[in-house]
Order: sequence, then structure tokens, then C-alpha cells
Amino acid sequence: MTKENNSVLNQHYIEDAPTVKQVHELVGTVILEFGAPWCGHCQAAAPAVQEAMAEYSDLTHIKVYDGKGKRLGRAFKVTLWPTLIKLHNGQEVARIIRPLIASDIKKLIEQ
Repeated sequence: MTKENNSVLNQHYIEDAPTVKQVHELVGTVILEFGAPWCGHCQAAAPAVQEAMAEYSDLTHIKVYDGKGKRLGRAFKVTLWPTLIKLHNGQEVARIIRPLIASDIKKLIEQ
């Protein structure tokens, strides 16, 4: 994944998600967001996510379209949307589920 692609990934949930192996090979800090565009909770969280991520524009943010049979979400044991997972060098270090306040997302990022 290149930095050019990150701006696209920030905007929409992508169905062509990276593999588990690709995620574990990511370098640095990454926010992995699982959800679906039709999900009411995801839509409610979107303004807070956008506000928080705007302050961390250099941070890679990957939005993954999750659902039944989606391997990446199952590998991370995602059961509720949206779920934001902070990764460092491909390993989970923290997560937040159904955030509605930008400050909660900022706390996740700063952990």
C-alpha cells in the first residue's frame, strides 16, 4: 500500500481488503477500521472518525468493508461495527468499538 492509496482508503470501506499476512507486515502505526457503508452505527461514528483522523493526516487509516465470510474481520474477532483497531508494526495494540466522540478516537491513537 502506498501513501497515495491511503487518501482513497480513508474515504470508503474497501471490499478488496488486505490479507491477514499483509496487515501483519504493515510497518509503523496504522488504524484499521472495520464496518459497512450501510451500517447505522458506522454512519453515526463517521463524523467523529473524520474529525479525529484529520488531526493525524500522516497516519495510515484503512477502512475495511466487513461482513459475513470476510476473513480479515474474523481474524481480528470483530463482532460489532465500527471497530477501530490500532496496529503497530502489524500487531494490535488497542481498539475501540462504536466510538461517537472524536476525543475517544484520539485517545486510541495516542495510546
